[in-house]
Amino acid sequence: MDAAVRPVTREDLAAAEILWEYHRLGEPRRHADAGIVLGCHDLGVADVAADLHHEGRVPVLVCSGGTNPLRPNLFPYGEAAAFAGRLRDRGVPDGAVLTEPAATNTGANIALSRAVLAAAGVRPATVVLVCMPYMQRRAWSTCGRLWPEVDAWCASTAAPFAAYVAGIGDARLVIDHMVGDLERVLAYPARGYALPQPVPRPVLDAYRQLVAAGYTRRMLPV
Repeated sequence: MDAAVRPVTREDLAAAEILWEYHRLGEPRRHADAGIVLGCHDLGVADVAADLHHEGRVPVLVCSGGTNPLRPNLFPYGEAAAFAGRLRDRGVPDGAVLTEPAATNTGANIALSRAVLAAAGVRPATVVLVCMPYMQRRAWSTCGRLWPEVDAWCASTAAPFAAYVAGIGDARLVIDHMVGDLERVLAYPARGYALPQPVPRPVLDAYRQLVAAGYTRRMLPV
């Protein structure tokens, strides 16, 4: 049965949590010269960015992202505009918010945000990549390939897996994304898009289990 119509099983969730723990890097929060807020379907990413700013950890934030095909009603003017609006709602001043409204993938998020920062006269030595928890490893490895001059680290909500899924309200969406992200961790280094990452056997086994169960909606086109 297709994963889109069959119930999400306990076995699926157990395998997904293995991927979740792999994707999250678990880095402590520190200071950065600039932040890139990676556009996605989860507006909570902007809340994490706002917290970092209010904690004095990052002075300027670039909200990056174009249209969102998964939740277009939440992003009628694109991800960058929605995330920037959320930052302002959370009290981040306009002078600390830049936007990059064209990116459609993580590589473009980083490359185009770098250009936006340079145009604003910001040439950071350290960058925080603010993203969904299960995007951390791929975001970091992509930045390492495309912008090796900066010291990059990742920040996300600290919510555990079950709480995060409950907050999103769609377990299949989260699992599909984690499977797709792991495929990219495996495939993208050979394409020159990201740094290679070690993938332990239990993570590969969980990934293959979820692919066999039909969680393939965010996998790369053949």
